[in-house]
Amino acid sequence: MKKPVLNKRIFWDTDFESIDYDKYWQFVICRAFERGDVDDIRQVRRYYGDQKVIKALTESKWLFYHTFSLAKNMFDLKDTDFRCYILNHSKGIPWTY
Repeated sequence: MKKPVLNKRIFWDTDFESIDYDKYWQFVICRAFERGDVDDIRQVRRYYGDQKVIKALTESKWLFYHTFSLAKNMFDLKDTDFRCYILNHSKGIPWTY
C-alpha cells in the first residue's frame, strides 16, 4: 500500500525524508494524531488500519489530553483502555484539564 502523505510540520524535529513508516509505526500514528489535521489522521487510518491505530494510541505511555479524548471518542473506547490514563491515574496526580 502507498505510504501516507503527511504534512512535514508534524515531524518538525525529525528528518522527514528518512522516516521508516513501517519500523516506527507507533511514532508516526501518535504524532499524526497529536499534531496533524483531519487529512493526516485519515491518511494514517487508511495506511495502518484502525486496529493498528488503536493499538498504538492505547499503548502509548503519554498523550496530549486532546489526543486522548479524540481517540477515545473516535473509537468508542474507555479511559481505562489507555495506558497513559492508567499510568497517570496510578500516580495520584489529576490531569490539569
